[in-house]
Amino acid sequence: MPTEPTQPDPVREDPVMEAIGRAVARGRAGEHTAAREELLELWAGTGVTGDPLHRCSLAHYLADLHEDAAQALAWDVRALDAADAVTEQRVQEHHSDLHIAGFYPSLHLNLADNYRRLGSFAAAAEHITAAAEHAPGLPPGAYGDLIRDAVREVTEAIARRDVTRRASAPSPSS
Repeated sequence: MPTEPTQPDPVREDPVMEAIGRAVARGRAGEHTAAREELLELWAGTGVTGDPLHRCSLAHYLADLHEDAAQALAWDVRALDAADAVTEQRVQEHHSDLHIAGFYPSLHLNLADNYRRLGSFAAAAEHITAAAEHAPGLPPGAYGDLIRDAVREVTEAIARRDVTRRASAPSPSS
């Protein structure tokens, strides 16, 4: 019977994911242009047929670095497409506490919010419904609460036909 390590490290070494993390931190520190350039360089190195976890993560964070909803939408579509190719095993290889099911609420939320901002309310409603259906895959705690609150917020904005930017949405200006 295998024994558990005394201090398990749930994160596996992955230089690309580490570089993504550094670029995201730069973006959150206000260095949006530098962060976008670093992520785009990683995207070019990964390519459209590269590791789906890398593609999903890169596209997801690149979307957050675009104020323009159409540009963000293009990256969010790429993120969702890549997520569909990520296996549970690959996610677990990266971090044992993650599950691919937990990616989908946020990915669909972002698509819904971009479609809403573009005035495409039918597409927005489709994706916000998908986000809500995937919400049980969210972990308990602050992150899960943040996504669940945003799903409610975007659902209400869709019902109002509101195309204004949400104050709580990730962006290069936040």
